[in-house]
Amino acid sequence: MEECSTGALVPAVKPEPKPSSIEASADPGSNDVDRPAHEKGLTEVDKDLLCPICMQLVKDAFLTACGHSFCYMCIITHLRNKSDCPCCAQFLSTNQLFPNFLLDKLLKKASARQISKSASPVEHFRQALQQGCEVSIKELDTLLTLLAEKKRKMEQEEAERNMQILLDFLNCLRKQKVEELNEVQTHLQFIKEDIGAVERRRMDLYRARDRYSVKLRMLGGDDSISGARKSWPSSIDNNTSSLSGRAGMSSWNLQSKKLDGWGLQKKDALSASDSQYMTQSGLAVARKKRVHAQFDELQECYLQKRRQMANQPYTQQERDKNVIQREGYTTGLADFQSVLTTLTRYSRMRVIAELRHGDLFHPANIVSSIEFDRDYELFATAGVSRCIKVFDFSSVVNDPADVHCPVVEMPTRSKLSCLSWNKFTKNHIASTDYEGIVTVWDVNTRQSVMEYEEHEKRAWSVDFSCTEPTRLVSGSDDCKVKVWCTRQETSVLDIDMKANICCVKYNPGSSNCIAVGSADHHIHYYDLRNPSQPLHVFTGHKKAVSYVKFLSNYELASASTDSTLRLWNVKENIPVRTFKGHTNEKNFVGLTVNGEYIACGSETNEVFVYHKEISKPVTWHRFGSPDLDDTDDDAGSYFISAVCWKSDSPTMLTANSQGTIKVLVLAA
Repeated sequence: MEECSTGALVPAVKPEPKPSSIEASADPGSNDVDRPAHEKGLTEVDKDLLCPICMQLVKDAFLTACGHSFCYMCIITHLRNKSDCPCCAQFLSTNQLFPNFLLDKLLKKASARQISKSASPVEHFRQALQQGCEVSIKELDTLLTLLAEKKRKMEQEEAERNMQILLDFLNCLRKQKVEELNEVQTHLQFIKEDIGAVERRRMDLYRARDRYSVKLRMLGGDDSISGARKSWPSSIDNNTSSLSGRAGMSSWNLQSKKLDGWGLQKKDALSASDSQYMTQSGLAVARKKRVHAQFDELQECYLQKRRQMANQPYTQQERDKNVIQREGYTTGLADFQSVLTTLTRYSRMRVIAELRHGDLFHPANIVSSIEFDRDYELFATAGVSRCIKVFDFSSVVNDPADVHCPVVEMPTRSKLSCLSWNKFTKNHIASTDYEGIVTVWDVNTRQSVMEYEEHEKRAWSVDFSCTEPTRLVSGSDDCKVKVWCTRQETSVLDIDMKANICCVKYNPGSSNCIAVGSADHHIHYYDLRNPSQPLHVFTGHKKAVSYVKFLSNYELASASTDSTLRLWNVKENIPVRTFKGHTNEKNFVGLTVNGEYIACGSETNEVFVYHKEISKPVTWHRFGSPDLDDTDDDAGSYFISAVCWKSDSPTMLTANSQGTIKVLVLAA
């Protein structure tokens, strides 16, 4: 059970050892700050006044028969253990020690000079009074007057300084508030312009709807409720008059039957329209609630896009084009409307299919990787069960069977960590395993096409280039990134790094640029034409970077075991946004992206979906198992281990460490 619920841990860099206290104390200048004041003054005193034993000013100086002076306690302590002079090593006993009165007097004078140099005038005056200096009353009055004036002057200067500090604070506050006011006024101007543009656009939509309704009535389509009510009396009158003029009473009976038929149609149309209106009204209310739930994030998104467009210079031709196409819409408002639409469209994830990846004879069921093929018709899974399984997606979704058999199975020698389909050759798929082997498989023949065994340790990641079908890149615990060509048996390029490689990914718009996630907490972005140093190193994650995925040619998403996702702009080399909500501290939990959404797993056995413009989750789904009680002790040990979007659709493949695979779809 432990093997089932515990996956391969994301590599981490060991912290460098801190210098010990012994090494720190060996620094000759490290103790200067902590030296006492009397030692700091030793450089100013004659070295002959220092005791050769304690290397401090001699205290209670005693002279030896050989002519050396020591502190009394120092020399007595020395003679208890030895019978020689510490300076010249001649025989010495306590009977050969004599008080050195001259040195004591010199030391007292030196000490007094040191004190007088550092003493304040007040201290000098206090000492003079203590020593009995005679001062007259008139002199004391003069001193008191001077002291009072000095005190008032100091108080005045202190008050002026306090006023200056207060004034500086108020000026700074006023400047900040003026800037905030200007910013708010700018925002209000943005909002005013956009409200006008939206109102005009809405009126245009109303007019267009009315025109379409008129055309439908002219073409004999279903009338709207209001149209039916308006046209009904005139049609009755016309038909009644014409029929009564021709056939009399029988025609009237026929018209009465038609009248009843039209009444039933009108009633059915009314009920259907009311039902549709109630459904649309409920959806509108739900979407408004989603807006309010993410209001702060949406506000920041709107203002950011409007500021960007306001700061971006436009040519007159571009302005005219925008006005014509969007009826006053700015590009920033149009972008925000797209974000708002996609964000409020979905509120939950619905399970449309489920299957088990493992079998009865394999207790290890962790799915390490799950990937769609080029045409999104097949998907492959791999993990610790030492087997690549390929399933037909439509069969899994449409067949209600409890057990789905793979269309292809390819056994492997070792546990697998990653899969990558070739973007050009539909039947080719690459894998990496725990022994460091990179293998290219032919799904049709179920055989390996190429095997690369240059990695010295476990390989975590592999990726085919989107623009060059023969190129693929891999990363390993041996701190090496290797670029391969399916036409060669050895690597065509090596990049040596200082930490374990957790993930690699080609830029979808270039076969020369790759992103490398490392255990050193950084993302290294390389141009393979100059691999000696990265184009840029993206820093911000606090732990190992476990996944990197490109949303576009310049948008890069990353996942880390610091429980965050981050979005980066590789064109401008700047961080864009940080996503928080899921839990990821040690395992590979999966990362997948499409045009608008980013999804990842969590160690709480949940799948989280983020919109790329909002840092909080849009929705999440918790895995459950019909044969596993939520109160079971093992229930909390399972985690999501792989996720994969089906192109830019709202459909996603997900798998967890229990071996359960679910097909989820975003729903309103």
